[in-house]
Amino acid sequence: MLTGRRIRCIPVILAFSVALSLGACGGGGPKQVPVPEVSVVVVNPERVALTVELPGRISAFLVADVRPQVGGIIKKRLFVEGSNVKAGQVLYQIDPSIYQAAYDNARASLARAEANLTTTKLKAGRYRDLIAIKAISQQEYDDIVALLKQAESDVAGNRAAVENAKINLAYTRVTAPISGRIGKSSVTDGALVTASQPSSLAVIQQLDPVYVDVTQSSVDLLRLKDDIAKGKIRTGGANQARVRLILENGAQYSQTGVLKFSDVTVDQSTGSVTLRTVFPNKQQILLPGMFVQTIIEEGVNEQAILVPQQAVYRDLKGKAMVMVVDASDKAEQRIINVGQTIGDKWLVYEGLKPGDRVVMEGRINAKPGAIVKVVPFEGDKSAAGPDSQSRKQADGGK
Repeated sequence: MLTGRRIRCIPVILAFSVALSLGACGGGGPKQVPVPEVSVVVVNPERVALTVELPGRISAFLVADVRPQVGGIIKKRLFVEGSNVKAGQVLYQIDPSIYQAAYDNARASLARAEANLTTTKLKAGRYRDLIAIKAISQQEYDDIVALLKQAESDVAGNRAAVENAKINLAYTRVTAPISGRIGKSSVTDGALVTASQPSSLAVIQQLDPVYVDVTQSSVDLLRLKDDIAKGKIRTGGANQARVRLILENGAQYSQTGVLKFSDVTVDQSTGSVTLRTVFPNKQQILLPGMFVQTIIEEGVNEQAILVPQQAVYRDLKGKAMVMVVDASDKAEQRIINVGQTIGDKWLVYEGLKPGDRVVMEGRINAKPGAIVKVVPFEGDKSAAGPDSQSRKQADGGK
């Protein structure tokens, strides 16, 4: 049997439950989740000059080791170390006395042989007349003919000996084989040198122009050749690529060079190919052995696909990805294959096509397959806001 207090509480409880039910049902039903907003850029093909930055080392255009071709004592060094020399300029004088004597002796032997040849020729002429009238035997005539041929060979041999002695005498004047800058001398006056010794007397290097040898991976080289074959990249010829140079101090070299050729062998240890470039060096700023960075213009891509770096992110496997919005305004994740950076953009090899809408902002709120609200990307407004506000205040709010 209900007491009076319990009977009075029942209407209060019912009224409170009804109030809660009405409050829960108020507003006309459940709230809808708002459509996420994303800002996009439209991908359009662009004309891009493709460059690649590669490290390189400078080497001399020509290098010649100066070595003696005859032995002897160095009487005098005839150049200044570190100076420029001309081809044919005398650099060292080796004591020529023994070679002068050998030359004089060879000339004397030649004169003796020539005199003997003259008398033998006259005698052979007389014997020819005598054999015609049977005044001498055939054997005597054959002997004089043989002596004549021997005398002629003696003359030829002595002439060769004279020429050899003359060459050796000339070799006592050690000359520069090429024009260029000569380094330090490894010998001084009074030093003994030998013919074709392993150590050089000095080294001459031609420094205008100079070579810059760089290495490029064979994978990148194959990709470049494939793009050229497919017409994606236009070049002015394999040997016409222009090259710029960044020096060790970060400054850019004032003159441009050209790509001459790429090596025909891939280095097995590094998988790279050597490219040889040539640079003018009239002021001789570039020195052999110097480390530099080269910027090689590989060609021009008339239909390059570029995407801002801000739009690219990577998955757990490191693959580059972007979010795109399709024609029905649905978000979609897409894996792309990117190459080098050009300014603040990635060069895209695969994964995007002209007209694709790439998400720049709002990617976190957009789920793949969900409908999104698309607005054009207007760039970074954070820097422009305060400045524009201060200008308005300075102009009196105009």
